[in-house]
Amino acid sequence: MSKKKKIVILTGAGISAESGIQTFRDADGLWEGHDVMEVASPQGWARNRELVLDFYNQRRRQVLDVHPNEGHKALVELEDKYEVCIITQNVDNLHECAGSKRIVHLHGELLKARSTLDSQLVYDWAKDINLGDKCEKGSQLRPHIVWFGEAVPMLEKAAEITSIADILIIIGTSMQVYPAAGLINYVESHVPIFFIDPRPRISEGDFPNLKIIEENATTGVRKLVNSLLSASLI
Repeated sequence: MSKKKKIVILTGAGISAESGIQTFRDADGLWEGHDVMEVASPQGWARNRELVLDFYNQRRRQVLDVHPNEGHKALVELEDKYEVCIITQNVDNLHECAGSKRIVHLHGELLKARSTLDSQLVYDWAKDINLGDKCEKGSQLRPHIVWFGEAVPMLEKAAEITSIADILIIIGTSMQVYPAAGLINYVESHVPIFFIDPRPRISEGDFPNLKIIEENATTGVRKLVNSLLSASLI
C-alpha cells in the first residue's frame, strides 16, 4: 500500500467570509469603529479589559451563529486520499464543524479562554468571558487569541508541518500578514503550490510551481479538490 501524500492547507479570513464572518480588512469589517491596538494587544488589555472582553464576546456569539460553507466541507473530502493538515489563521471553529481532523490554529481560538497567570491553563469556552471569571489559580480569564505584539506559539509546529508537505494549498489569505505569510518559504522548491483567492496579491512568478486560482473559496476549493481527488492537477 502506497503512503499517502501530505497536503498542507493554509487558510485565512477569506474562507470564513463566505460563512458570514467579516474580516477586519473589509471596508465594513469587524474591526470598524475600533482601533486594533485597543482591542487586540496586551496594551489595550491593560488599559480596558472590559472593552476587550466585550469585543471578543461579540465575535464569539457570531461564530456560534454561523456554519461551515462548501469550501470548508470540500477540504474534508481530501482526507480520503491524502494526509491533510490545515493550518489556519482563523480563530473560528468552522474547519472543526465541517469535519476536518487535523487543524493547527496559529492565532488562537475564540471558543477557548485562558488564564492571564498561566498560559498553559486553557479552557473550552462557548459563553461570554466576564470580568471576575477566573482560572483555577484565581487569575482573570482572557480570550485565547494571539494579539498583536505577542509571540505565535504554534508557528514552529506550523513551519515543521509545512516543510514536509507534498502539496501546499493557500486559501483566502492576503499573504501580507507575518509571520503566517512566511510559511510558504518552508516548502521544498519542487512542491506544487495552489493559491485560491479572488484578488491575489501575489503572482505565479513569485514562487516556483505556484498556480493561482482567482476564485472565492467555495468555488475555487471545490474545483481544486475535484482535481486532486481525480489526480489530474489543474
